[in-house]
Amino acid sequence: MTEEPFLRIEREGPIVVATMNRPDTRNALSESVHCQEIADFCAQITRDASVRAVVLTGAGKAFCAGGNVKHMRDREGMFSGAPFAIRNAYRTGIQLIPTALYELELPVVAAINGPAIGAGLDLACMCDVRIASATALFAESFVKLGIVPGDGGAWLLPRIIGMARASLMTLTGDTIDAAKALEYGLVTEVVAPEQVLTRALEVAAAIAANPGHATRMAKRLLREGQDMKLAPLLELSAAYQALAHHTEDHLAAVDAFLEKRPPEFHDR
Repeated sequence: MTEEPFLRIEREGPIVVATMNRPDTRNALSESVHCQEIADFCAQITRDASVRAVVLTGAGKAFCAGGNVKHMRDREGMFSGAPFAIRNAYRTGIQLIPTALYELELPVVAAINGPAIGAGLDLACMCDVRIASATALFAESFVKLGIVPGDGGAWLLPRIIGMARASLMTLTGDTIDAAKALEYGLVTEVVAPEQVLTRALEVAAAIAANPGHATRMAKRLLREGQDMKLAPLLELSAAYQALAHHTEDHLAAVDAFLEKRPPEFHDR
């Protein structure tokens, strides 16, 4: 029997909702085929100009529990073989996700419906906005299992919560609750469990209300600005701005603003 896709994809107008759909494993990320599916999804929606925002969430009680610990114990899947084989499994498996998701130009809102542990926390960090359930838990827990962040967490987490707090989370591996995550700036909002997806969709809709070309390029500038000096970023900004000024949606937005009416965008 053919296995169901790891991602359940639903469309709500210009918003795509991607749900990790392995509640029995708490949406663990240990199968290379699942990692490839996420990378393929990112490539597919990048080509669709009518998509303006993505919501990423998990089925069941967890957002994502990270790697499959039973597979680690049994040295199965990406944890099997000699050190060189494991290195290659990481590079061609779970490391496809930060390359694809973090670099995705479409804005991504994480609806963190439950625990985001290890690679699950890092996955949330690859998103642009994080909305958490009041019952969500977070841990950069790799050292608890005698391993290290293998999917970019050591690069991602300090950029969101600062080096001191990232060091504390990474070196202790301890779990924090949603209130502490909000205090750290790891999430932007904490809401009741039943409101997580609804609120994430509201944020995605606020993003999608703007021209897609503008939000995609603005996100790219935010990403590049983390590692670029001001002068080259200004140069890139000027180039993007020249492109934006020559879009139909920009002209439609200007006309609507001056005429004090809602704009209509056609992704052109």
